[in-house]
Amino acid sequence: MGYIYIFLTIIFTVYGQLILKWRIAKQGNLPELLSEKLSFIAHLFLDPFIITGFGSAFIASLFWMAAMTKFEISFAYPFMSLSFVLVLLLSTLLLGEMVTPGKIIGLIIIIAGIIVTVKF
Repeated sequence: MGYIYIFLTIIFTVYGQLILKWRIAKQGNLPELLSEKLSFIAHLFLDPFIITGFGSAFIASLFWMAAMTKFEISFAYPFMSLSFVLVLLLSTLLLGEMVTPGKIIGLIIIIAGIIVTVKF
């Protein structure tokens, strides 16, 4: 069951990050003037999708707490690196972001690090 908690932590974390990026990108850049910044941020906080992104982060933290009852943090935490892998893949597919050779090399290093950390 502990691995399911880790998996759900990752899924809810990735969902939250992708939703936030998608909705914030739709609004454009952060304005320069303070009053416009406050209005911009207030508008974002009222977006139902952004609210689900924050809710997702909260749910992820609950699953993470459950995972901490099953594993040592030094074992479980490296799995969180899989969120980088999923965010890169899904941001490419869903948001049209670019994949570069550097990102691919980075993902290979992350996956290798997870394997080394978990196996040894």
